Amino acid sequence: MDLSNLQKVLGVTGLGLGLVVGVGLGKRFFSQSHGRSFKSHGGAKDDPLTKYVLQNSLREHPVLQKLKQRTLEDQNYLMMVACEEAQLLANLATLIKAKKVIEIGVYTGYNTLNMALTLPADGVVVACDINMDFANIGKPFWSEAGVEHKIDLRIKPASETLDELLQAGEAETYDFAFIDADKVNYCLYYEKCLQLIRKGGIIAIDNVLWGGRVLSPGNDAETLSIDELNKKIARDSRVNVSMLAIGDGVTLAFKL
Repeated sequence: MDLSNLQKVLGVTGLGLGLVVGVGLGKRFFSQSHGRSFKSHGGAKDDPLTKYVLQNSLREHPVLQKLKQRTLEDQNYLMMVACEEAQLLANLATLIKAKKVIEIGVYTGYNTLNMALTLPADGVVVACDINMDFANIGKPFWSEAGVEHKIDLRIKPASETLDELLQAGEAETYDFAFIDADKVNYCLYYEKCLQLIRKGGIIAIDNVLWGGRVLSPGNDAETLSIDELNKKIARDSRVNVSMLAIGDGVTLAFKL
């Protein structure tokens, strides 16, 4: 299936799944969880259907498995992207023959490693974060997997890194971007990534369901920011869009 057909399928089934299942999950869990994660390594880890999905679809590189286990030892482990979501992102990156990737929000680098493993030998992941301590957890695993040379780790505010890439003349040269950092800056990151991604490229945004809180944002700045971006992308004529109820929700924006 070519990319245009994939976009159509995801646009119909994904948007429907995101709206119907996502809203259903939000209504079911919001009052009980108030934003708890339902990722496969979080609140959904003991769900029989989730286990079935993982048993019949997940293919993790051995070093990815090791990094996941190490990350689960950290008290902030719910910050890690769901492994089934990471696999989808890697498959999409492979489909569009991605060579240049931007990742905003590294944590221990599970998805950083996931993407680096997917890219060709001359590929690069520009990995943006502000916490070197978390990144240092992942770095030995990047090295063990033999892909550390593909990872350009930049420890500074992501907006600065994105501006540097634009100033360096790299607009529309990246194939894929993954946004999974501070939520109040989601709209800013999206706009800058849209400038950096080529036509036919993909921007993936994590945590778009935010544990169900998007159904009732209240005055919470993070939730309001996510809800604002969700509604903005739904109307954005510059992209095709699919919102999927995977992990804590992921939006795929295909640049036109």
